[in-house]
Amino acid sequence: MGAKANRSGVRIMHEEALFARIRGTQDRIADGITAFAGTMQFVYLHALWFAVWIVCNEGVFGDGAVWDPYPFGLLTMIVSLEAIFLSTFVMVSQNRQAARENVRADLDFETNVRSEVWSIHMGRALGVDPAEVERRVQELLTENRALMNGTARPSD
Repeated sequence: MGAKANRSGVRIMHEEALFARIRGTQDRIADGITAFAGTMQFVYLHALWFAVWIVCNEGVFGDGAVWDPYPFGLLTMIVSLEAIFLSTFVMVSQNRQAARENVRADLDFETNVRSEVWSIHMGRALGVDPAEVERRVQELLTENRALMNGTARPSD
């Protein structure tokens, strides 16, 4: 599932491949709409559409061109429906992004476990004391937390 073997035969998980498998046509449509709605072209298109709608319905081109007189009830309804659908598309895209972040977190976790296992094996092969390494790691983490909390000064 989204894993490919490299030249050494090690299977490597690929986030894009995993995510492509769970992404359907509806997801691509929702992402496309959301992507377009987040552009300035979308804003310009709406500004033009509203301007034309209002100018036409104010009778600038004659009373025959008026189909939604002031207070523009039809325009209000259309814009309200559009807002409902756009907010839904945004939520669908956000849910997909959360799913993608979960896939990424799973892959990161797998990578971290692999790295730790390899580090332990290589350390043992080189005669490194794992307890000493762990003590030093904890020391550095404690120092880093103190720096981030503002309770310690950095050592030079």
